[in-house]
Amino acid sequence: MSAANWIAINASQYLHRYGATREMLGVIALNARANAARNPDAIYREPMTMDDYLSARAISTPFGLYDCDVPCDASIAVIVSDASVASDLPKTAVRIEAAGTQIAERLSWDEGTLTHEPQVLGQSAHLWTRTDLRHSDVDLALLYDGFTFNAISWIEGLGFCGFGEAEDWLDGGRRIALDGELPLNPHGGQLSAGRTHGFGFLHEAVTQLRHEAGERQVADAKTAIASMGGGSPSGVLLLRRDGP
Repeated sequence: MSAANWIAINASQYLHRYGATREMLGVIALNARANAARNPDAIYREPMTMDDYLSARAISTPFGLYDCDVPCDASIAVIVSDASVASDLPKTAVRIEAAGTQIAERLSWDEGTLTHEPQVLGQSAHLWTRTDLRHSDVDLALLYDGFTFNAISWIEGLGFCGFGEAEDWLDGGRRIALDGELPLNPHGGQLSAGRTHGFGFLHEAVTQLRHEAGERQVADAKTAIASMGGGSPSGVLLLRRDGP
């Protein structure tokens, strides 16, 4: 059974339990595509409508083609420095404010959590115990979207809204748009920019916090949350810009 199958089971249970619709997942896909249009390195940059999303061929109910991320070849390097030398670096440092790694659920590809993508709840709860920052302090979110439902699970797992509340919280995509309350995956995420197994989110977080993102720059971004993983294992980082 592929990830498309077992994550689709979680998504189906979520839609059934909370009465959410496929359009909720479509909002995640459309937001990614709109953002990817501003990213010259993204794979899928052409416009997409909700009708395009809903009419795409089925992959594994409730997922269609555009619920799934885009395989690609890519390379990303991450340089980690001693905090004491950060002020001497040629570019603005991005500091790790907190990390969430706690596993509070069954560690298996055959998970026990049914309504949310497994391995997001423990990590999310752990993150907030390690910082004084709160949700309102986060300027943008880079949330793993191997499938559209992964992003929904992280949004709710991290507490940006309650369980089962994502469809209303998204407000048709306005809340997660580039100029919204919590811009989501400004680079297009794995759904449209390409799958880099989480490293793309970290790269975009650093790019945004250094104010180097060009047309897709989130205004005055100082803090970002970045999650990696669509099952076992996974984790989440809270990052902040060093200085003004």
